[in-house]
Amino acid sequence: MYHKTVLHNGTRIVTEKLEHSRALSLGIWVSVGSRNETEKESGISHFIEHMLFKGTPTRDSLQIAKELDAVGGFSNAFTGKEYTCFHAKVLDKHFPILADILSDIFLHSMFDPKDINREKQVVQQEIRMVDDSPEEYIHDLFHALFWSDHSLGRSILGTDQTVSGITRKRLLRHLQRFYTPERIIITAAGNMDHESVVSFFEPLFTALEPSQDRISNHPPLIHPGVLGVYRDLEQVHICLGGQGPHLLSELRFVSAVFNTILGGNMSSRLFQEVREKRGLAYSIYSFLSEYIDTGMMGVCVGTDAPHVNNVLKIINTEIKKIQRGDLTKADLMGAREHLIGAVLLSAENTDARMMRLAKNEYVFGRYITYEEVVEKLEKVTIDEVVNCANEIFCTNRVSLATLGPMKQKKVDLDCLQFD
Repeated sequence: MYHKTVLHNGTRIVTEKLEHSRALSLGIWVSVGSRNETEKESGISHFIEHMLFKGTPTRDSLQIAKELDAVGGFSNAFTGKEYTCFHAKVLDKHFPILADILSDIFLHSMFDPKDINREKQVVQQEIRMVDDSPEEYIHDLFHALFWSDHSLGRSILGTDQTVSGITRKRLLRHLQRFYTPERIIITAAGNMDHESVVSFFEPLFTALEPSQDRISNHPPLIHPGVLGVYRDLEQVHICLGGQGPHLLSELRFVSAVFNTILGGNMSSRLFQEVREKRGLAYSIYSFLSEYIDTGMMGVCVGTDAPHVNNVLKIINTEIKKIQRGDLTKADLMGAREHLIGAVLLSAENTDARMMRLAKNEYVFGRYITYEEVVEKLEKVTIDEVVNCANEIFCTNRVSLATLGPMKQKKVDLDCLQFD
């Protein structure tokens, strides 16, 4: 059962009671991410996420870790482009302990200068780890190309230089500006009463003062183009894509079906043509990245340098087939059922439900039932998928990034010509 309470200062508390479950998932969310940063501040939201586990007046970092481990749960945090989350999953009986720990680190972290300097090294190691992982780094390159000159095009982690420049004063200023009650959402899913969640958090969060600073985002302009980064690797990693629907668009259901048919599972066109029939890649997939006012759809693959142009030709061919209507009712039904199954199976997981509560509140400001999602997916038609394919992949509006042992001039750019 879904419940929502809005405190007088704007903080939202959203819960979903699941009486059959012994698990409880709790999250504290704040609608700030890397897109809210200037170029000089790049990585500061992610750095704050790290620092909130480093100590409060009543707990040091070891105590925080021990207390979370002692309740047998799983705790984590992540920073995205548009929001940051601190969350954990425990047995329902441990809710008071978990709520106390998460609220303590969220509200009372000290940001000790010694911890800040130490954590800079940790985050810089994380940056290098991504740089050493071409499967991840190719996405950073593609975002930087497609959304250049916009914060959505920058890495969530920042750079060595921007992380080195972080100071306690900057961190506290960022907190003061963005960690404000109207941007905070507390979500819980599991066997607990809404009233007990509200009664715990309301006294702690009600003292926060709403911000008078009205912060607005502007959607990025796309920058179609080609970027080839030569690196001595075993494979060439490729990312090709165009602009997709945003989170509020009704086309997000159509694009989800298109994505599934193109490269979203093992029976998809690209997986079958590139891997199963020809053995040209181990991993190939399509993906959707959706934000509040823009989106992206792309294809990623890693292959040997001699096969790059062949793989790009196959990708182009399979997209064109869909653009020309080479789809059957069986294709459509299979993709829809795959998506519906994933949606309904996720309902069995309290973490998935907790995160879904927050994302629906962030995007729509209301609860979205599973039945509503299923209904939207079932209404998707073949013509809509064809139109979607043509809107996302069209000549002069797509970008291509490569990373590996192949010079840019050797890439056949005919792969960027679509119907």
